[in-house]
Amino acid sequence: MKIDAHAIIIDGDIDLLVETAKQFGSANARQLTTSQIRNIFGEVRRIEMNWQQDTGPEADQAYRQVALLEPKLAYQARRERGQGVGELESVLRPCLEEIRKAPADQRRRYFGRFIDFFEAILAYHRAAGGN
Repeated sequence: MKIDAHAIIIDGDIDLLVETAKQFGSANARQLTTSQIRNIFGEVRRIEMNWQQDTGPEADQAYRQVALLEPKLAYQARRERGQGVGELESVLRPCLEEIRKAPADQRRRYFGRFIDFFEAILAYHRAAGGN
């Protein structure tokens, strides 16, 4: 699934965020398990907690963890059976790329939008009957 990551993450287009999450959650309810999503989402939450505690130069560590999510997602996508995690990677990777390209003073803000998007995907996945 191709998404407009720039509009969702940088521009903060909430309507597009909701619609994209709804489409993805519904389309992948049977291909992707909640535990597969939560494995990745748990890592995102850990990064969020670290970033909230980091200030000044220490915020670089949380940013490094965000950057390293891309290879972790790629690994998970290749490791899991089926195409569900691969589809999730194809939606989340462009968002992470937008965060990495952003000015340092905006990264935390954009990461918050990424979390909103990921939460919406999880919610719509469950609403569509994902197990």
